[in-house]
Amino acid sequence: MTPAGADLSHVDTWLFDLDNTLYPPDSGLSARVDAQLTEYMMGLTGLPAAEALALQKRYLEEHGLTLIGLMKHHGVEPTSFNAMFHDLPLDVLTPDPRLIDAVTRLPGRRIVFTNADDVHTRRVLQALGLSRLFHEIFHLISAGYEPKPSAASFERLIAAHDIRPASTAFFEDRAVNLAPAAALGMTTVLVGQAPAAKPEFVHYLAPDLAAFLAGVRVMEAA
Repeated sequence: MTPAGADLSHVDTWLFDLDNTLYPPDSGLSARVDAQLTEYMMGLTGLPAAEALALQKRYLEEHGLTLIGLMKHHGVEPTSFNAMFHDLPLDVLTPDPRLIDAVTRLPGRRIVFTNADDVHTRRVLQALGLSRLFHEIFHLISAGYEPKPSAASFERLIAAHDIRPASTAFFEDRAVNLAPAAALGMTTVLVGQAPAAKPEFVHYLAPDLAAFLAGVRVMEAA
């Protein structure tokens, strides 16, 4: 559906994924993360680059996050693993005035719901000029290392932030992470490139997040 057709006037809680959602995949940051992660996996497993990358992606698909596969199958300690990305250069990210304005107009609570850790999340929000616009962050450590799309991750989010799914919209770039949200009764928005066939659990498509948010109908102030 087009932004003009999106009626989100029932929403008072706005959930946003972080990476590849609040900034576009073509920014170059994801490529940096992937390159560093592949290098790490090569050192850990002794595999050549292509096989290390394939294993990395397999763990992502099987566990929702590569780190969880590394924890389960290689005994990787998560705190030191996450710290590897805390000094990753973020110079490829710049504030988008359109997105800042569009997020600012959203009534109610705005929460980041991410499989990243807290340090990475805060660094990225700062680089994007969005830090002051989000009231709370629910990150991988908050979830007890239960990443999206696991049911436990959503259960812990709901309990921690008193989420009412029926009045919540969730914005995410990975369709698989929207399925449990839709099952709970959330309104789901797939951000970025549209799939060949839109799954039933995806309610709206937002190829350009700023344009989508600028055009949606929102709850009127009381």
